[in-house]
Amino acid sequence: MRLFAAVLPPEDVTASLAAEVAVVRGLPGADGLRWTGRPGWHLTLAFYGEVDDDVVPELSARLDRAAHRTPAFSLALRGGGQFGRGRALWAGAEGELRTLRLLADRAEAAGRKAGVAMGEHRRYTPHLTLARSREPHDVRPYVDALAGFTGPAWTVADLALVRSDLPRSGTAGEQPRYEAVARFPLAGSG
Repeated sequence: MRLFAAVLPPEDVTASLAAEVAVVRGLPGADGLRWTGRPGWHLTLAFYGEVDDDVVPELSARLDRAAHRTPAFSLALRGGGQFGRGRALWAGAEGELRTLRLLADRAEAAGRKAGVAMGEHRRYTPHLTLARSREPHDVRPYVDALAGFTGPAWTVADLALVRSDLPRSGTAGEQPRYEAVARFPLAGSG
């Protein structure tokens, strides 16, 4: 299974962001990007890639422990940014980012300890990917348009283990499908 750990924003948060993204998508040149679908919006904490079925129980147990050691925290989507000279446009976050980074570090450590090949460690940048491009793309107008955006705050109460199925049909615009295969409550959330 292709898996990652993530924070999944609630419906009111994604609805607020969707309204903002609709405005951004109306800007000139926006059709040159591949926009992500709202059902798949998430903040990735750790990407595991293809994980053997026999590793999933150990990974799940370690993620459960990581979640129980991390307190529930407040977060909101805010502003935007880019990676890779416009190859990815994203919405940022504000709130208890220190706790979000701690949870990301713990999710990465859970993967390593479960035997998942994690690659090199990078400092976690909280983001929700909105659009991608195979080629460099000038996304500054879209980042500028997102600069004033702040979505509603919510309490992050759990960590999700998410399965992603990449498009296979070759149909233009087909989106990956995401399914939360497990959710682990954070400390004090329930």
